[in-house]
Parts: sequence; structure tokens; C-alpha cells
Amino acid sequence: MSDTTGTTVAEEPRTPEDAPTPYLDPLPVPPVIRAGGQSDGTGLEIELREALACVHSELPPTTVWGYEGQVPGPTIEVRRDERIRISWRNGIAGTMPVTAVEVPFVPGPGAVQASTRPGREGAAPVKAVADLPAWTVTHVHGAVTGGGNDGWAENAVVYGDAQLSEYPNAHRATAWWYHDHAMNITRWNVFAGLLGMYLVRDAEEDALGLPSGAYEIPLIVADRNFDTDEDGRLTGDLLHKTLDLGPDPETGKHVTFAFTGPYTLVNGVLWPHLDVGARWYRFRLLNASNARTYNLVLLDEHDRVVSGAVHQIGSDGGLLPRPVALDFGPGRPQLTVAPAERMDLLVDFRALRGTKARLVNVATAPPGQADPPNDLPFPQVMEFRVGEEPRDDPFELPAVLSPSFRRIAVKKHHRHRLVVITEPGTTGGGGHPELWEMQEVPNGSVSVPSDGVIQLTGQDGTTRTYRRAARTFDDTLGFKASHGDLEVWNLLNISRFTHPLHVHLADFQLLERQPVDSGGFDLALGGTRTPVVPDTTRPVPVAPNEQGWKDVFRVPGHQMVTVAGRFTGAYGRFMYHCHLLEHEDMGMMRPFVVMPPEVMVFDHHMPDHDH
Repeated sequence: MSDTTGTTVAEEPRTPEDAPTPYLDPLPVPPVIRAGGQSDGTGLEIELREALACVHSELPPTTVWGYEGQVPGPTIEVRRDERIRISWRNGIAGTMPVTAVEVPFVPGPGAVQASTRPGREGAAPVKAVADLPAWTVTHVHGAVTGGGNDGWAENAVVYGDAQLSEYPNAHRATAWWYHDHAMNITRWNVFAGLLGMYLVRDAEEDALGLPSGAYEIPLIVADRNFDTDEDGRLTGDLLHKTLDLGPDPETGKHVTFAFTGPYTLVNGVLWPHLDVGARWYRFRLLNASNARTYNLVLLDEHDRVVSGAVHQIGSDGGLLPRPVALDFGPGRPQLTVAPAERMDLLVDFRALRGTKARLVNVATAPPGQADPPNDLPFPQVMEFRVGEEPRDDPFELPAVLSPSFRRIAVKKHHRHRLVVITEPGTTGGGGHPELWEMQEVPNGSVSVPSDGVIQLTGQDGTTRTYRRAARTFDDTLGFKASHGDLEVWNLLNISRFTHPLHVHLADFQLLERQPVDSGGFDLALGGTRTPVVPDTTRPVPVAPNEQGWKDVFRVPGHQMVTVAGRFTGAYGRFMYHCHLLEHEDMGMMRPFVVMPPEVMVFDHHMPDHDH
């Protein structure tokens, strides 16, 4: 298959005859809850319920957990500064509707494919997962709200109880989403269906005259796997199948890959189709997968890449400064979306009138990145069926989207933090990757090399020494932010694998992607024998569609990503974490606290003050 320039993109494998028929069922659109008119203070009540869902008309019904019994849940829509209260009521009396199995990893060609075949591969269900109660807590991802309303992972509720949260919605127009965030079990609760979209509107967005109503549609993409019966036929039952890498030599606990599944659901339906008119549409794309990163392209009926039709106008935190054309060609902006990332897209179907176009995942990530190699049996995502009749559509793509957008200017006095993502197998890590919070110390003040000590050489040639201050969620609180202060976070990935990092509460801007040579890090030592240094042989510019406001950042292996933002609008204790849900549950999550600056003056962790 090639694009319009003849460049080879990817082959789309044929779907086996015994697999469900692609593009058979229509795309459902979640109902909308417009949350205005709460001046009486009563707020909304959204109930979590067990239900039966039709994932595909050729499959038996699937038992799911959903907000209001729907997967995805209703789209909540608010206006900027429209404060609302939501009672997230847990009405789930049943047990976990997900069968979890772990199949042994056998090295060799195609070794990863076992995890993306349907069925249990002879593995017994993990009883501890089957016994899980419905213990849930809802996090509105991206929301600026106090720590007590944010969905703290340990503040979950059981059947019959409710989580009460308030959302000021003092934010520019954007697409947030809500999902379960319960400590240790987020991967299975979200997999069961506890997710939905949350839209904020404002006057700046209104002024653009973007496609709306029936022409604005959420596309919530998520990969899944299904169990099979004794004859090998799909049952429709959710199957969370992961690869077991065996016991960690230090702890004896088993190490597993994150989940990636063979089937892609959009708005809860497997490989759906959507009838569209020959006009502009707005799609609010969300990757709600546990761990799969999608690299999407739009293909026409002849398997050619459609150029000039797709523009990105927004990212996680709102509108981009200007539209970015996604032509899908080599060296041009790509539609790569990691778990929890959102993309606001405009698609012009006028040139495709009377034809069909398909959205496909062109390839798995390369070896050593977020997805293991060879784990993408079906690239299908969905199909668009464009009507024959031309539509009267006055919309024109604006040259400027957000006149209020400003790039962040960083000064030397702003606080800089360093977070390190480690390689699986690092001593003391239990076989899993970790998030290390680092504290800079004077050169020569600690023994080098030693466990937990990393030296980092900057682009100016200066080498700095950092000591590990925390590595697990339960370690001592390390990051305290002063409300309103601009902070610069350096996210250093010394592993081979891509991780999407999410910071609660704040929007950040991506300032730089710096490839690094981290060959001096010794797994057995747990520190650097020689400093991590910039790799100037492979510069990585920040892509145009990454230059807006974001709260999720893809951090590839052997790269340092620098982001900056202000913690404003709320106070309290929050979290940041890897948004590969299996990694989050296995410890790649850390707390931080935002406090008023007047209070920070008296903080006993502040060596600059004598109080």
C-alpha cells in the first residue's frame, strides 16, 4: 500500500473468515448530559451500573460496567466557569466482568502474538481478579479541581455508596474524559467499561463556527480481547490477557507486559461504520486503551492515503494556535495517539463524495516502544461512508484558532524537576519500570557510581548529579508546588520503551524533545557509571500538533522530554503517573501537593526559610 507520492505505508492484513465482519455495525454516539442550571445546588447523579452491551451484532452480548449502564458513558457538556457537582453513585452489585489470564512468554519469532489471540491459551483465570468487588473512584482527567474532588486513587467506594465531587470548569474549551482510578485495579475497572467524555465550551470556541450538533462526534478508541468457547468461537466476554515474563529474581513476583488486544472498539462497538455527508465534520478523538498506542491513517477505497482532508485543531488542553494538516506522509505530522491523549480533528469529506474511507492503525510501534512487536493482528478501526449528494456547508478552515494562546517563556529562576523512567530489570524495581523522583545534589557529595545516583550532562556540557528521592507511590512525599508558580519538568526515559506520562491538575506545554545516550546506566547497579549525555546525531523537533496545551506526554525510550506549566486553580494532593494502566497499577505513580505560596513560606521542607 502506498500514499499519493508512492511511498509504502503498510499492508492491511485480511481479516480471517471466522472473525467478526468489519464495518458491519453503525457507530453509536453517546447521549449528552448538558450540566447547566444547577443553581439550586442539587447537582447531577451518575450511577455506575452493570449492563449487557452489543459489541458486535455477530457476537453474543458482553457484560460490562458503565456509567449509567453505557459504554462509553454519557458525554458531559459544560460551559466555561459553570460549576457543577456530581454524585458518582456506585450501583454495581456484581463481580468483575473481566476474565484475567497470564500466558507464559516464550522467546522467539512471533512470541508476543499469543497475547493478542482470542481465548485463554489454556491459562487459568486469575482468581484474585475474579473475586474483585466493584470498588471504584472517578477521576475527571484534565479537570482543574481541588484535591478532594480529583478522584484520589485510594478514596474509592463500594456498592451503595457515592463519591461526591465538584468541578469549577474554569478552563478554556477542551475535551476531558472521566474514568475509574481505583488504586491497584484501574486496569480492570476501565477495561470493564468505566469511561466517558467530558466537554468544556467557551466563547473563543463558539466564535470559530466549528461543525457542531450531528457534525461533531466523539470517537473513543480502545482495544479489547474476547474469550472463546470450547469450539474456539468468540463469546463476547471481556478477556484481559497478558504475557507472563516469569518471576523477578529479586522478589519472586511475576512480571507481565501491559495489555494490548487484537480488536479495536470505537464508542464501544467493534470496527463500526459511520454514514457521513460530503462536508466538514469535527471528531473528538480519545484513546481510552489500557496501553496501546495508535498510529492512524485515513485510506480511500484504493488503499491510498487520503491527503489534505484531516486537520488537527486541538490537543489535550484545548485549541491549538493554528490548524495542523495531517497528511500522514513521511516527515509530516502523524496521527499518533497514546493512551489518554485527545485530539480535536476536522475532516473534510467533500473530495470523497460517494465513496468509502477507512481509518486504520498502520503499524504497531517499533520494537522496544510502547507496543511489543508483532501484536497487531487487525489494523481495522472504522469506516466512513460518504454520501453521494453534495452538502451545503459554509464552514471554512480558520487560519487562527486560539488568539489567546501564548507560548510559555521559561526563566532560570523557575523550579526545575527531574523524573526518571527506568528500564525493567533495574535492581530493586521488581522487574517492572519505575518512576524515580530525583533531587539534585552537589557534585562530589555522594558516591559515584552508586544505587539511585544518576549523572546527567546538559547540552551546555555541564554535568549534574542527582540522587533518587522516591521510587514507589508510598515513598515520602517529594514534590510540593507553590500555587501559581511556573515549573519545568524534565522527563528522562533511560529505558527502551515509550511511556505516556499524565500530570493531574495542570496543563503543560512541550518545550523540547532531546534524544539521549543512556548507555552509562547500569541495571545491576541501579545508577550511572558514566553520565547520561545528549545524542546530537538524531535531533527530534517538537511536532506542530504537540505545541498546544497538553496533560499527557509521550516519552519515548532514550529521550528527555521537557515540559512547563503552572499549577493554578486548585490546591491539595494530586498524582502524576504513567498512563499505561498496567504500569500505573504496578507502581508507576507518585503524589504531589499544591499549596498557597503564603503557606509554603512556613513549610518545614523548605531549607531557604528559618521557620
